[in-house]
Amino acid sequence: MKELVVRRLSPPARTAGLLVILGLAALANPPAPPSTPPPTPPSATAQEGIQVPKPPFSEGIFPCSSCHDGKSMKVNLQRRELTGMHGDIILNHGPESRWCLDCHDPANRDRLRLASGERIGFDTSYQLCGQCHGDKFRDWRVGVHGKRTGSWNGAKQYLLCVHCHNPHSPRFQALKPMPPPTRPEQIQSRKGGAL
Repeated sequence: MKELVVRRLSPPARTAGLLVILGLAALANPPAPPSTPPPTPPSATAQEGIQVPKPPFSEGIFPCSSCHDGKSMKVNLQRRELTGMHGDIILNHGPESRWCLDCHDPANRDRLRLASGERIGFDTSYQLCGQCHGDKFRDWRVGVHGKRTGSWNGAKQYLLCVHCHNPHSPRFQALKPMPPPTRPEQIQSRKGGAL
């Protein structure tokens, strides 16, 4: 049998070996997360891990049940021109085939209603939009469509569809183009001469 000969390592080799061992130990035992959790955003849907700010309601409109309580105002399923408080709403979102109560729950106006009949809150309206706009919903979830902020590997906050799109008329209005920027050589000094 041959004997195992242990040679003495030079100081730089010992240091390198120690660093390798410490690096492997760090990978095997990652540090514990900080004890203080990050601040919680205004609204969070824990079931999906999607955090969103409060929906942008029109002033004095929400909760809808303050008028639509089911007693003083009966549910009217007929398509018609809206008057009164909702006279300014122009339904230009599938106007030939959609009506208010396709999205708003007739029995509880403080909730939205999915095609399955499930009632959801306005803070999860992305589920409602995603039923018809699946490609946009997919892109929104991964941060390609809309605005998402937060950590790349941690908590994220998403803007809801209604933060950018009017749910009753979601197509963006045409913007008037701005004039082109002024080139530096076209700028004249205050005295009237060229720079």
